Amino acid sequence: MDYRHALEKLKANGYKFTGKREMMVQLFAEENRYLSAKEVLDHMQKTYPGLSFDTVYRNLSLFEDLGILEGTDWDGERRYRFRCEGDTHHHHLICTECGRTRKLEICPMNAILGQPEDFHITGHRFEIYGRCVDCDQN
Repeated sequence: MDYRHALEKLKANGYKFTGKREMMVQLFAEENRYLSAKEVLDHMQKTYPGLSFDTVYRNLSLFEDLGILEGTDWDGERRYRFRCEGDTHHHHLICTECGRTRKLEICPMNAILGQPEDFHITGHRFEIYGRCVDCDQN
């Protein structure tokens, strides 16, 4: 996902592109990492001091529902990043210090042999947590 595609998706689904939404989309466009609602709120309150958590959460939820953002539960809270574009199935390495992500092009599900015959798998999620090189050196 990128800034332009996010705009198009909002408009195509009948949503207004307000200054707050624009700022939020721009933040995710600039960051290649998962962000918490608190991080989004802190960033946006510099421009919109009266902004509430409710407004941030509502928009994060909307963006996730529209497929603009993808979310993950990490350290007891929901975090968000731009949804990856493309049709290739992949997973992520996630830095627990800075939240940056990197694609993991292989799928561990391919290595699982003997999947149960009495269970039809319709999807899965696989994330690896650790520290990126930059955070590991600091």
